[in-house]
Amino acid sequence: MKRLFNLRRYPFYVRKLYWVVASRARLRQEGVSLGGAIECFGLPILELSRDSRIALGAGVTLCSDSMHTALGVSHPVILRTLLPGATIAVGEETGLSGTTICAAKSVRIGKRCLIGADVIIADTDFHPVAIGGRRYKGPADAASRPVEIEDDVFVGARATILKGVRIGAGSVVGAGSVVTSDVPSHTVVAGNPARCIGMTGAE
Repeated sequence: MKRLFNLRRYPFYVRKLYWVVASRARLRQEGVSLGGAIECFGLPILELSRDSRIALGAGVTLCSDSMHTALGVSHPVILRTLLPGATIAVGEETGLSGTTICAAKSVRIGKRCLIGADVIIADTDFHPVAIGGRRYKGPADAASRPVEIEDDVFVGARATILKGVRIGAGSVVGAGSVVTSDVPSHTVVAGNPARCIGMTGAE
């Protein structure tokens, strides 16, 4: 069957206009709080649990389309709160490309951060570690601790940030890293688990 509407057939300015209108409608419909104008390339996936909150600062960019980021993305940006009272907050001028953020408690990202292609940020184990009934239990039964990423952090493509982690201002997380513990400010970390490999220097 022929597709009735193929957005890629249209010039960029038409696609951009569609994304602006459609993304604002979706954000409003889902109850996302906006601190000002944001930019969308493609449409994000949004899901809010009851009495939870997603807040995006002015100038945030959500890139869900591979045409508009060098590495491409394997899926749209996903912002999902998993439990009542959970919060996702993204600071001003921060960019997300195909990023998945899941919050059972709280995920906070500061200003001017660069979150590379297909990064995963989660504040929960999703399922309990204990064997009994693990398959049928979810975030409400799993360990969860807030995640905080401070201002001016660069997280490389396909890195994973796990529960309870705080990444200090100005730090860099290498591509593909798995971050399981706190990262001091102006530190470069890489590996699985991520370890310090250098310093960025404070400006």
